[in-house]
Amino acid sequence: MKSPDPSPPPAHPARLILILSLAPTVGLGIGRFAYSLVLPDMRDTLGWSYSAAGFMNTINAAGYLAGALMAAKLIKRFGLSAAVRWGTLASLLSLALCALSGGFVILSFARLLAGFGAAAAFVAAAALAALIAQAQPARANFLLSLFYAGTGLGILASGLVAPFVLQAFGPGSWWIVWWAMTLLAIALTIPLLLTPLDTKAGIAAAASGEFALRPILIYLAGYFLFGAGYIAYMTFMIAYVRDAGGGAAAQSAFWCLIGVSAFATPWVWRGVLARNSGGLSTAIILGVNAVGAALPLLGHSALWLAVSALVFGVSFFAIVGSTTAFVRFNYPPAAWPKGIAAMTIAFGIGQTLGPTAVGAVTDAFGSLSYALNVSALMLALGAVAAAFQRRLKPNAPR
Repeated sequence: MKSPDPSPPPAHPARLILILSLAPTVGLGIGRFAYSLVLPDMRDTLGWSYSAAGFMNTINAAGYLAGALMAAKLIKRFGLSAAVRWGTLASLLSLALCALSGGFVILSFARLLAGFGAAAAFVAAAALAALIAQAQPARANFLLSLFYAGTGLGILASGLVAPFVLQAFGPGSWWIVWWAMTLLAIALTIPLLLTPLDTKAGIAAAASGEFALRPILIYLAGYFLFGAGYIAYMTFMIAYVRDAGGGAAAQSAFWCLIGVSAFATPWVWRGVLARNSGGLSTAIILGVNAVGAALPLLGHSALWLAVSALVFGVSFFAIVGSTTAFVRFNYPPAAWPKGIAAMTIAFGIGQTLGPTAVGAVTDAFGSLSYALNVSALMLALGAVAAAFQRRLKPNAPR
């Protein structure tokens, strides 16, 4: 008789992708975006200008860009699962550092580390998710949408915690919020550490395929504009809600609506994401995102802000998914990690330049409305650029 195989049975694809989605939950949903919830109190307590506040997201984006640039090499050397785990742990460490000091240099380093870890984990986890989804072509885009909803889970979870911690402990309690975020991230990281993540197909070839940038430069330009444009909305909208008179409940509700909308993404956009039509899918979703970013300029009512959060959120998460779908449709599996990394780099450059520039505009004109104007304009231009990307020919040089 043969002895039983001691290795655990492979997880169901959807379950495994949901566990992988915890990497962007921690690295992006909490590690990156929870900063927006704490920003107003940090700015008041630490005496920051809008430019200084924007710099914290700029240096986070610089770390994200560095992580994206290094991701393919890290994956090739250490493997996909190791990159996912260590990148997520780096993001977790950065949250604790934010709670330990109000020093500008230490906080800057923490935000840099958060970006680097988030990008490395994201690229590796997205490549793993694409490989897992490949085994079920009919459901591939739906499964990938589940992965990208992970960021929304982090936004939702932090939105349910941070505003009320600030309200309970009062002004100057921003560091307590960072401890709360650290504990939340620890709980979400545990399944990533305990679950076998590697898939059997395609791992040996991961990060070894060639990926040419020239045929998709216009598409990368559109994604760059998305990175530069979305960040103003995600950085300053909580401050905008607060300036409009919104308390902890209003801030939490607004942020949670963005997070909740991520869970509708697989159903709202699966038909669009399934189209192998060059950059058109991305252009459509990015256009909707621009509308969502512009809506607060038309009114400050709670209903209007809620519609803005939902429209922005349901498209925001789908844009990232559309870039992975574009890579899947146009390149062989061995090139997917490099392709996803290239998209992440373009995105990272945009979000590196965006926050400080928009913060400077806000300081110069004294109103956050200008930041939202710039945000919506860049998103609209990104949609136009993506629309010009044609589908790559199967036999074209890559």
